[in-house]
Order: sequence, then C-alpha cells, then structure tokens
Amino acid sequence: MLFGENFKIEKIGCGELSINVQHGGKGQPLLLLHGYPQNHSMWHTVAPALAEQFTVICPDLRGYGDSDKPRGNADHSNYSKRVMAADIAALMHNLGHESFVIAAHDRGARVAHRMLLDYPERIDGACIMDITPTHHMLETTNLEFASAYYHWFFLLQPDGLPEKMIGADTDYYLSECLRRWSKSGAKFDSKALAQYKRCFADSATVHASCEDYRAAVHVDLVHDKADRRKRIQCPLLLLWGDAGFVGRSYDVLKTWREYASDVRGHALDAGHFVVEEAPAEVLHAMLDFFAMLKNISSADELNSAK
Repeated sequence: MLFGENFKIEKIGCGELSINVQHGGKGQPLLLLHGYPQNHSMWHTVAPALAEQFTVICPDLRGYGDSDKPRGNADHSNYSKRVMAADIAALMHNLGHESFVIAAHDRGARVAHRMLLDYPERIDGACIMDITPTHHMLETTNLEFASAYYHWFFLLQPDGLPEKMIGADTDYYLSECLRRWSKSGAKFDSKALAQYKRCFADSATVHASCEDYRAAVHVDLVHDKADRRKRIQCPLLLLWGDAGFVGRSYDVLKTWREYASDVRGHALDAGHFVVEEAPAEVLHAMLDFFAMLKNISSADELNSAK
C-alpha cells in the first residue's frame, strides 16, 4: 500500500454519488485534494508523515480515481467547481469533520478555491499549490499560456473529440502530461504511476476530466465573475515550482493578493508536480504553516478567555 497500513480506503456516499477516500492518522483534520491527470495517490510522498500530526483525508475528486463518474450534462454544471466542492464538503461532514485545513494541487486547488469562497466558516487555512486563480488565467491568456497549457483548450472541445484522441493511447497521453509539466529529470513512483494509468485507462475518467475543463470556461467562469469581489479571509500558503509555467509566468503572491487577504509562500525547486518532485520541501512548508495556524488559534483562544 502506498500510504501504509494506518490508512484505510472506502467509498462514502455524498449526495448523488460516492467519493473514494483514503484516510488515517490522528489530530486536526487535513484535507488533501489532488490534481490532473492524477488521483489521491499523488499524496503518498507526504501523507504518512502528515498522519503523525493530523487526521489526513485524501479523496478522489468526482470523475477521478475510483470515485463515481457521472456523464457530463449539457452545460457541464455537474462538473462545476461548486458541485465538486459540495461533494468534498459533504464528505468531510460525513466523516465528522466540520472544520479543517486544506492542502491542494492543480485541479484540486481550484476546487479548494471554490470551497474557500462557498464554505469559509469551515476552513481554517489552506495551502494552494502551483496555480493562480482560473479567472485571472483566462482573463490574461496569451500565446505563452495557450502553448504551455494547450490542454485547457484541447480538453474543452465538444462532441467527444478529446475523449476519442486520448482514448487511443491513454498511457502515452498521461505519461506525456507528467513529463512535459515536470522539471527535467523528475521521477514518479512506479506504484503511484500504476494507479494513475489504471484509473486513466477508464474512458469514464477521460470523459469526466474533460468535463472538469469544460466547466472551467463555462459555468465556473460565471461563478468566478459573480464572486470576484469576495476575498478569501483565512491564511493562504502558496507553493509553486520555479521551473513550471505558473512560476515562470506569474507573480504568484501579487496575483493571489488580489483574491485573498492573508497570503505568503515561495517557489520550490520543481516543475508543476511539486508534491512528487520536492516532497521534503513541501512537507516542511506545510508543517510550518499549519503549526503557525495552531499558534494563532491558541493565542486567539487565550485572548478570548481573558
């Protein structure tokens, strides 16, 4: 098992579908959300160590991994980040966690961003990895963005075109995503890679992941524009790869300060897949950040008691 014997894996009903989740440990609940084209297995590099201090919850997002994969509807709204966030909020409730902290990468970080807007009272802090807000990225699209993140525009194509093309050789497509977006020479654990390939070989996963990206430029953008004046109030830690597109192309801290009130963070020696490319650095940054949040919370409780 990638995560060790102290974790258990199960499927939990969350409204209209079931979410696959691996969880274990003890302490404050820590929700970990994966990115594309992966699943919850990406957290194997840090989850066991985090479980020494936290109750770690690693779900597969709707449409990914071993979670349910409904067909996309006409307006892609059943893969909106609002719906995906609601799945995870329900999962945390069903596990008995009404408040928690989050760490999230890539598409999971976009779900986390929506959770921070829709469920602010439940989240005490968040570590967001290797993204800037979807709204900002789409509003500032240029040739560099379209070239590096070509998949945004490929996956949103209608009528099953990307599903057909990816389905012709899912192993090749997934391997190329990992190679192209990581720093030169990056290595991925063979057992984790086998899990990515197993799940991505399912045509329902390929379709669902396309729906995730289709929603991003349709219903998600509508929601993002409507909430543009909302600011995230809880503390944010931002981590990004210095060799990745986000790190090369954006002033990450400055950009997020247009969306959030309390921001800090730094680049890592990595490409896009920071959790697997620089696990020790990610773990250290997360532990420091969440320890800081605990100290702030303890100080606030002490002041309230006076």
